[in-house]
Amino acid sequence: MRIKPREQLLDMWQALARHSFDGGVWSWGEDGERSSVADAERLLCLLYPATEVPAFRLDDPDTTQPDVKRALSPVGDPTDIPFRLVEVLDQFMRRHRRGASPAFGGGHLFAPVSPGQEITAEQREVDVVDSFSMSVSLCLATLGFLKTYRGRTGRQTALQLIERLEDETSTRLTAALVGLLRSFAVQAVDVSSRQGQSLVRLLGRGRHSDRQVVERFQRRFKSLRALITESVVLGLDTGLSDELRNENRLFECGWAWSVVQGAPEVLVQPESAHLTVAQSPGIARSVPSLHFTVVALDGIIDLLSDRTLVLGLLNPEQQTLAEALRLRWEITQQYWSAIARFDEDAWPLEDIPWQTTTPQQESEYHSLTVVSVLVHDMMRRRTTDQDLERLASVMERLAERGRITGGTLREDPAIGLHSPGVTVPLPGSESLGPPMTWVMSDFSTQLLKRTVQLCSLSRNPASEERLLHLAERVLDHVWGRRIRDGEGIGLWDDVDAVHPGAPPSGSKPSWSVTERVAECMVAAHLLYTQPPVRSRELTAPAREAISEAAHLLGREQEDHPAPAPRTAQAQWIRGVEADLRRARALVDAQPGTALALALDVLARLDGLARARSADREG
Repeated sequence: MRIKPREQLLDMWQALARHSFDGGVWSWGEDGERSSVADAERLLCLLYPATEVPAFRLDDPDTTQPDVKRALSPVGDPTDIPFRLVEVLDQFMRRHRRGASPAFGGGHLFAPVSPGQEITAEQREVDVVDSFSMSVSLCLATLGFLKTYRGRTGRQTALQLIERLEDETSTRLTAALVGLLRSFAVQAVDVSSRQGQSLVRLLGRGRHSDRQVVERFQRRFKSLRALITESVVLGLDTGLSDELRNENRLFECGWAWSVVQGAPEVLVQPESAHLTVAQSPGIARSVPSLHFTVVALDGIIDLLSDRTLVLGLLNPEQQTLAEALRLRWEITQQYWSAIARFDEDAWPLEDIPWQTTTPQQESEYHSLTVVSVLVHDMMRRRTTDQDLERLASVMERLAERGRITGGTLREDPAIGLHSPGVTVPLPGSESLGPPMTWVMSDFSTQLLKRTVQLCSLSRNPASEERLLHLAERVLDHVWGRRIRDGEGIGLWDDVDAVHPGAPPSGSKPSWSVTERVAECMVAAHLLYTQPPVRSRELTAPAREAISEAAHLLGREQEDHPAPAPRTAQAQWIRGVEADLRRARALVDAQPGTALALALDVLARLDGLARARSADREG
């Protein structure tokens, strides 16, 4: 199916409104399934498109589009919709607190390593990086939404609620930024250790000796290692800095799953008008995780976006925290982009599946997370067509290995990527109870999002067509996984619908997968707002056709008297001239359109010439 973000987002919104609003009142569901991550994801399904896609704006009732009104009719009329959203957002902020401070617990999304064990209530309340990142995106979307809605409503109750919600949202945003800062992890690795040997094998791939890999690693990351050890703002302890200065050590960096053990408190500005947020001791071991690293990077991108800057959504305190996160973001991007392409002749990323070092796991999902970092890096730096082609090949292989394209067997192990998903252990969680894990089942939607983002980077028509074709095939798979009956009808995720034999998903929606679909549609919208890829091959024939058409039009006007004004012939001539001007204006940006216009002008001029010839012969 073609990617049609407007139509497909409206289908999602209609299903979401039907599911979550009962008589115009939001239903959170069962308390036993409370999770700050899932609740934020559900709200972002509405708020992210509403703040990123102009046609989906909800903050100004006068500009609400007719198709948006129809999709959200269970919520109310256009004046009710933003007010209901403010109420629900206020409920979210109060629902996820620990005392007076914001809470970022994983809740029911945490799972025990051993199915027979029970996770403690204290463990379910542990903060998780997914919640920090989702809260950054949600809070920024909320603050932007409130900024406009405040000037569009005269309701006193709405204005009072907006005032309170702005303070609560800003406080939660500060707490989320602090949580991300304290979850950043750098791990020094001895070459002879199990982790060190795993990293050496990953980078060497049997093509280079351990010594060659270590020497190349030291050369490649010399400046980055110095940046990490010399940056006081990172808050690394002295012992780790000394280890990193030892050139016999390798290292990894990124985000752990939660606040790391021994993470220093982040000092907030004493003159800030906002309350100092609580900073609980960390429990996660200082081990970077690929999944949580990509999740953190996604949230930080929203933080550093032009929209955040233009709307002035950050207070001075948050701007300071954002700059500290920018440094971590830069370091992480540079590190993992270099790791993915460590050997120019044979990228480690091209050796699927990717193997993590701590813990040692092999999975196509981990390959996709590394692709995500590389896509982030390509979106901010110039990339070559060759690199884009190589990455497109990796995406196609991941789609095939994940049984998104191609056939599948009933008991195919690849189905496990989608259901129950890929499980990642959470080192350090055992200090509060049974060891916990985190399950990721968004392989297909992550693949779709990264493919669409790569489409937007392509400046080559053949590469863009190749990636767009892949994206459409992945969308076929994703769209086929919508729930067909029960409370979650029209939402995601029913894996059994496309992979018979997968564990039954039930009728309850997965907000993780549903929110990722919303992200994919926003990415597709951004793709379509770009100028089309310019074909160099069409530029020359377009110019030649325009030149020929202009010459023939000039001859026509020289050989025959000008028609009387306001006659059909005069209008015909003006239309031809307008099309020719339009073709000249578009020839550099849209040579295909310019060629089509010029060819149409040539055809019309030739038709006129044939008509005159027939008259003469008659």
